[in-house]
Amino acid sequence: MKSLVKISIIALAAASLAACGGGQKGQGENEKAPEKVKVQTLKTERIAKSLELSTTLEGYETMNVSPSITGHIEHIYVEVGSRVSAGQMLVRMDQTQLNTTRINLASTKVELDRVEALKASGSVSQQVYDQTKTGYDQLVETEKFQSQNTFVKAKFAGVISAKNFEDGEMYTGAPILTLTQINRLKAIINIPETYYPMVKQGMKIDVRSDIFPDEVFPATIEIVYPTIDRASHTFQAKLNIPNAKEKIRPGMYVKTTLSVGEVDAIVVPYQSVLKLTGANDRYVFVNCDGVAHRVPVLLGQRFDDRIEIIPETEGDLKEGDQLVITGQARLVDQCKLEIIE
Repeated sequence: MKSLVKISIIALAAASLAACGGGQKGQGENEKAPEKVKVQTLKTERIAKSLELSTTLEGYETMNVSPSITGHIEHIYVEVGSRVSAGQMLVRMDQTQLNTTRINLASTKVELDRVEALKASGSVSQQVYDQTKTGYDQLVETEKFQSQNTFVKAKFAGVISAKNFEDGEMYTGAPILTLTQINRLKAIINIPETYYPMVKQGMKIDVRSDIFPDEVFPATIEIVYPTIDRASHTFQAKLNIPNAKEKIRPGMYVKTTLSVGEVDAIVVPYQSVLKLTGANDRYVFVNCDGVAHRVPVLLGQRFDDRIEIIPETEGDLKEGDQLVITGQARLVDQCKLEIIE
């Protein structure tokens, strides 16, 4: 019996030693070897900076003809494509409300004249006069409002770009017509926040359309919006685009080129910049004491096989940093690196 117990203790000890040894071997096999990469030392360059951005053209002014009174549409004076001048009649609405107001206004004017005469002779009080005058003034404003919304006129010269009703139909609140200015256009462009100090009101900018590849349409930055979008890290600017020949039209897709002068920038090989799968986020890897550090970046101007990069967080990239330019596709954040020549 004693010999059996002794054998069992020896067997358990051997199994325990075997298990420990196996565990140590597994750890050695699972330890990941450093990734072999090539690096390039970052340095800033002086570049002539121009931004290429895309946008969609809009009429500088657009008027939706939507009267503030209800009723039938008596007559629409224009069709889609009609050119109209400022002050031209566009729509005549049902005149019943306006005519009723004008009758009441005429009657109240007679009453006001009578009360004014009585007030002059001291036959009526100031209170009676004030009440009559107030009623008359309210009717004057009502008549003006109803007249403008019964006989609807163009506020500026342009082209009718939409017509949603016909004569005799009941006006439901949707725009009857849309008037669009096309001899002057506007566009909104989104500019990376890094260039906010460089973009000023009054700057000149070129607009190009693929429809007219050999032509440049000059524009001016009219408004620089004062806030930065926290999601896209861009700000907006409004362009004023003269279009006297009316070659380009609202709705066209165009590209713009904005010169912002010379700047110090970080320019790197294009292939060193990676793109996050399923998103448009870009990033690079830098060597930090033998460990890969992932840095989110924004793309700037491209120069053949090189591209300007801008760190999303200021200070994340600087001169002297070692950018991974070969082997970066295999890396994950904080993995170990082996630098090769």
